[in-house]
Amino acid sequence: MNAEFPADDAAARIAAAIGEPARARMLYCLMDSHARTSTELAVVAGVSPSTASVHLNRLKAEDLVKVLVQGKHRYYSLNGLLVAGVLEGLSVLAGASPGKFTPNTPVHLRAARTCYDHMAGTLGVALHDRLRTLGWLSSNSCDLTPAGFKAFETLGINIDETRALRRRFSFACLDWSERRSHLGGAMGAALLKVALKRKWLVQDLDSRALRVTNIGRREMRTHFGLAV
Repeated sequence: MNAEFPADDAAARIAAAIGEPARARMLYCLMDSHARTSTELAVVAGVSPSTASVHLNRLKAEDLVKVLVQGKHRYYSLNGLLVAGVLEGLSVLAGASPGKFTPNTPVHLRAARTCYDHMAGTLGVALHDRLRTLGWLSSNSCDLTPAGFKAFETLGINIDETRALRRRFSFACLDWSERRSHLGGAMGAALLKVALKRKWLVQDLDSRALRVTNIGRREMRTHFGLAV
């Protein structure tokens, strides 16, 4: 039976690894793309350091986290975009209800945050909508139009290099708190990188929250016609 359904068995193991509350807290803590030590993750999960090590070994065995060794320290991070996408999708599913959607996300996370390596929250959704209104994204997909290509190049984003990366170039990522799409993929990551480099946004050290600076408010109005 196992030989006939290897994918089913693997999916069940991964789901079980994510499904333990302490491990889930560790994984969601790493959604801000910052690496952390097992000691830090033990505090997040509310378990002892020895128990945290057991949990992290389980997550590593299922390829949900990766570890970087530097001297005496071991730093854990999510094992890529696929893992982040699964976690974001689970957040959407966990908040789903048959009635009218009412977000219960903490205010600082709902306003603006990272979705692993791109912008999410109210800001991310508003920016995605504005890019469509400007005609920078095609009407039936998230690919760039000629106008969008020119506009993003003006921001200092090399589109050819971004498109050549071994990941999805651009797609509509369903937002956990807004239940609408923000811009994901290599383009979403490139846009966040520009915003952080130019100090339009500042990221919290201990959470996924992003803060829009005064410079950011001015520049987003200038470049995108977006009032933040």
